[in-house]
Amino acid sequence: MIALNLPARFEDASASPFVTRLSRDRVDGACLAAEFGVSQTYQLPGQAFEIDVPEGDDLIGDVVFADPENGRVSRWIRATSPHNTLLVTERCDQLCIMCSQPPKKSHTDLFEHLEAACRLAPQNMVLGISGGEPLLFKDQLFSLIERTHIARPDLSFHVLTNAQHFAETDLNRLRQPALRNVLWGVPLYAADTNLHDEIVGKSGAQDQLLEGLAIMARAGLAIELRTVLLKQNYSPLPALARLVSARLPFIRVWAVMQLERAGFARNRWHDQFIDHSANPGVLVEAVSLASAAGVDVSLYNVPYCTVPAGLRGFLRQSISDWKRTYSTDCLDCSAKTICSGFFEWHAELSDYAMGAPV
Repeated sequence: MIALNLPARFEDASASPFVTRLSRDRVDGACLAAEFGVSQTYQLPGQAFEIDVPEGDDLIGDVVFADPENGRVSRWIRATSPHNTLLVTERCDQLCIMCSQPPKKSHTDLFEHLEAACRLAPQNMVLGISGGEPLLFKDQLFSLIERTHIARPDLSFHVLTNAQHFAETDLNRLRQPALRNVLWGVPLYAADTNLHDEIVGKSGAQDQLLEGLAIMARAGLAIELRTVLLKQNYSPLPALARLVSARLPFIRVWAVMQLERAGFARNRWHDQFIDHSANPGVLVEAVSLASAAGVDVSLYNVPYCTVPAGLRGFLRQSISDWKRTYSTDCLDCSAKTICSGFFEWHAELSDYAMGAPV
């Protein structure tokens, strides 16, 4: 697993946090001044800092958030990776039973630093934005995206949101180029209202979500509908496929994804994880129904060998590089370059009946 938070020592440990790009060029961010074994020293006007670098890793070009008081450097944007997500808040107004980033009541406002990081990003990068629920701070988020669009029109964003905080009064703003240049990832877990609300831990959530999706459609926003597979919602997945096909034809893609063993799901794994390879017919039916209706379907976090051949064209290499791993059985697999692999912290790989479907 790739380390994103690295120990660091600062010349001025009392200094305020700051954002910089790590560089070999003295005029382009923090300049690499020295290397000693596994540590690198970088120099800025008035501040030098030393970072412990994981063996074999390369930090040059990374945009980092430096926190002198806590002796840490966080790699917010890795120059060589297509998987960079900025966490704007840990507050949320839902409590999803499998949440991989369990919410907190507190919020640390880092929008100024996040915007600075965006402006330093490599050319033509897609930046993820997540939480918590980012739209709890809607105006700040919109402003960050709008100002970044003016300064860096080459960048685009992928924002994960429960879509319950869009309002009619947002329509004119949402229709502007900056916010239309965003892919909005929105979760919908079941066609049944009660089941969806039970999964997200909030009464009335699905009704609010559908209202939000209608506003997004009117604004012409690009929507990635996201459904995590669980024991609770796997059997009725074809019903959700019918709902998506009939009521949400405006979405750009329906992303059906396997569960990540992190956050709440870590201790509830055996109550939540469903082995789709043991009963692939449900997944086949749901994907067939939606795709036949013209819905673009993608399967995320689903290893190549765990689905029938007819579903393999829907697979995407979706797991971020910093948390992706493969089984020892995968070493000589010819499909490895297009397979999602597994989460680094996945339970026993034998959870899947690997190679069984054909």
